Amino acid sequence: MEHPSGPLNLCHVHTKSVIINRAHMLIHAAALSALLYYRASFLFREHDSRNKATTLAWRIISVAELILSFLWLLDQAYRWRPVSRTAFPERLPEDEKLPAIDVFVCTADPDKEPTVDVMNTVVSAMALDYPPEKLHVYLSDDAGSPLTLHGMREAYDFARWWLPFCKRYGIKTRCPKAYFREEEDDEGIGMSYGSEFGSEKQKVKEKYELFEERVIEYQKRHRSDSSHSGRDHPSTIEVVRGNLTDEVVQADQVPMPQLVYVSREKRPSHHHHFKAGALNVLLRVSGVISNSPYILVLDCDMHCNDPSSARQAMCFHLDPRLSPSLTLVQFPQRFRGISENDIYDSKHRWAYWVWHGMDGLKGPVLSGSCFYIRRKSLYRKSIQEGFGLEDSKKVFGHSNEFIKYLWRNGKPSKNSIAGDSAALWKETQVLASCGYEDDTEWGQQVGFMYYSVAEDYFTGFTLHCKGWRSVYYNPSRPQFLGTATTNLNDLLIQGTRWSSGLSHAGVSRFCPLIYGTWRMPILQSMCYAQLALWPFYCLPICCFATIPQICLVNGISIYPEVSSSYMMLFAFNFLSSLCKHLYEVLASGHSVQTFLNEQRMWMIKSTTCHVYGTMDGIMTQTGMRRASFLPTNKVDDDEQARRYEMGIFDFQTSVMFLAPMVTLVILNTASFVGGLARVLISGGWEELFLQIVLSLFVLVMSYPVIEGMALRTDKGRIPPSVTIQSAILSLALLLLGSSFLM
Repeated sequence: MEHPSGPLNLCHVHTKSVIINRAHMLIHAAALSALLYYRASFLFREHDSRNKATTLAWRIISVAELILSFLWLLDQAYRWRPVSRTAFPERLPEDEKLPAIDVFVCTADPDKEPTVDVMNTVVSAMALDYPPEKLHVYLSDDAGSPLTLHGMREAYDFARWWLPFCKRYGIKTRCPKAYFREEEDDEGIGMSYGSEFGSEKQKVKEKYELFEERVIEYQKRHRSDSSHSGRDHPSTIEVVRGNLTDEVVQADQVPMPQLVYVSREKRPSHHHHFKAGALNVLLRVSGVISNSPYILVLDCDMHCNDPSSARQAMCFHLDPRLSPSLTLVQFPQRFRGISENDIYDSKHRWAYWVWHGMDGLKGPVLSGSCFYIRRKSLYRKSIQEGFGLEDSKKVFGHSNEFIKYLWRNGKPSKNSIAGDSAALWKETQVLASCGYEDDTEWGQQVGFMYYSVAEDYFTGFTLHCKGWRSVYYNPSRPQFLGTATTNLNDLLIQGTRWSSGLSHAGVSRFCPLIYGTWRMPILQSMCYAQLALWPFYCLPICCFATIPQICLVNGISIYPEVSSSYMMLFAFNFLSSLCKHLYEVLASGHSVQTFLNEQRMWMIKSTTCHVYGTMDGIMTQTGMRRASFLPTNKVDDDEQARRYEMGIFDFQTSVMFLAPMVTLVILNTASFVGGLARVLISGGWEELFLQIVLSLFVLVMSYPVIEGMALRTDKGRIPPSVTIQSAILSLALLLLGSSFLM
């Protein structure tokens, strides 16, 4: 489908970044090698009994530095060849030649994911700039909530007004809540259409407010309705037609995308496999309704911010150079409501810097939301290689109709069930039943993978292992906008969940360094290994936050003297890492404040959620416990939001998260004060200088924690009881550590 005027897309290599990255790799690797040689040469020396304590501390720190060096090495894979891309949707073929698209939206809890916000995502997907007869929107409601189903009907009614309004006036922000809240600049539209636009906009705004009121009113009326349980309910599938009141019928009768509500059956006796299970049900149900060759997956809080994303994605999927092996086009997840300071690093800048690097290899990992994926890539290729009916049933389950659609590559036959007929309803009930996947390969070889709660990581990894490639596309206007996690509690819960899923992958038989090395290029395998082993940064960070400090209090030196040439080696490695990070932050268009926030949150996460997530992942892998999944709360707390906007940490979170960070801050404070007093009284500052500097660095980066302990009296401070408990724990660490080192 090469357009006469040029290609559908272009790929641009970041030559400057490639040169800088590779030069830094070479220099930093040489310095690390010298550092490791220095450690090894000390460990193989002969030591008298007085140096046994020093040798123990050196061994621990040496192992920590070795782990850190290995993780740094993995980090370099995505820096090898970063690229960016440009798409030309105006070069696409005419609408009748465009492929159909199914949109999957997932929600799990109407209390944590407000129904009005979920419906805004649904409506924004219905309003994509794409032929409506080729657009099908599915909502998976894992809670089986009557409120969500009612919201779908109301949303469909409102969409009858919203879609023609957006199309008539070329509205770009097609999430109604965002459009009316932000008051998009309509000056150009107003000048073209005069008062007609203003009156039409006011009318549609009133319709939206009425839609909100109806949903909220229904929620109030049925608040005590307990007929459905989020963990135990039958399947419900409905092709939504709205309420079809006389007022709605009078709306512009423009073609509407198909809207389908899906609530799969859930029973306590069957593992539901979290989001991956919900997506696989949508994959099957949509397979007998629309069976579009491409699928857009969205989280319920990630609305379409630009209607052109589907056409831009097709610039890659329809490119004959990429199409044969292209599985997905990944867009970045951008967030609204992020403050200028962004103290919690909620924008996740680092992740999408990584995606640029992976795109220069075999493509980015699937990121859970905001991606257009080829349906065929989620099925085993062998379905096209002469599979019989019985063989197909062993893989895909016992639905004859679903298997027929697979054989027809999505092309309906004259005998196919259609519409919302009784036959179609019966078939979808079977496909959404909790026992349908028993004795099949769903979640193992077919569909979205079940190996851990990080279903996006595993699915992307297995697709790349099978030979598919992906593309990362980051246009100037955000194509999707979501709700950022802007309080510490939800951030750490989310981080624990991600760490659990990733570390589970890192210690399983699917470890990329073992399983992936023979199935994909080594650099791509290293990228996946870096993601899977990222939570293991907790090991060296926890060592660096405790061992040098305990040694400092006891006057034990584990770093070279200031006068030693090796002192410059340690200083260079430390400053080299910081400067490279700072360069990447600035090169991606962010500020020094972003650099500080990322460093701070990396340290906080490494000593809290990464520790718990890693433990959970290892225990899950060894069968000691079952994986758990808790959705992040999407309901804003006004007081927490106010503190976030002011750049003030809110420490209203579990003691499980507070205790480690407070304990380490107190430990570093005691070691800094004790070490400084020791060198002032007894001398020896040359031997202990680097340990004093390390403690000071930790304290500077931990200033918000110190402020929350000692300087604040508001509700968001660290409770005094936690400070007291942490002080006792830090004292115990000092005594215990000293007993081993003395």
